Amino acid sequence: MKYNSNALLENLQADTRQIILQANQLLQLPSAALQQQPVPEKWSVAQVLEHLNIYSRHYVNAIEQKLHLNQTEPNVSFSPGWLGNYFTNLMKPKADNTIAKKMKAPKNAIPSTQPDAAKMLQEFIQYQHLLLNLLQIAKSANLEHIRIPTTLSKLISLKLGDTFRFFIAHEQRHFLQIQNTLTANNSQKAVA
Repeated sequence: MKYNSNALLENLQADTRQIILQANQLLQLPSAALQQQPVPEKWSVAQVLEHLNIYSRHYVNAIEQKLHLNQTEPNVSFSPGWLGNYFTNLMKPKADNTIAKKMKAPKNAIPSTQPDAAKMLQEFIQYQHLLLNLLQIAKSANLEHIRIPTTLSKLISLKLGDTFRFFIAHEQRHFLQIQNTLTANNSQKAVA
């Protein structure tokens, strides 16, 4: 499958704007609502945000660094790599807004038990605005030649286009989790 590079980046920018909109809605909630776990073994909204920030710290910074050193010309089309496609499809929510496969977070991406909700949310929103900017800058780069190391290993890297696709799919996945967490917490209040 091939994508038009500009169309792909514009779609990813639209996805990121949607995530920013959802994150801004979380600003309306009290801190206690963001720190409430639906059940003890499930993450709170603040924990999900900390988990996403752990990934943002790696990927947004790595992308920014690679784009800063960019010496490539933009390509008209982008062909995903097999690994990038696999990771993206593993993360992306299905069309009916469900998650196909539950996964355990790697040890290096597990959030603390009581993160500061306001701080996590502010950091997340800042990273999303940086990401929007990087997607714009990427329109003048080759999405296939620039490679970004993954959080799994510096030896495993993805094409820039795949990194954006996987990273944003991961955020979409966790924003579904956030919605489910808030719904579960609200239904607990209704019962009480």
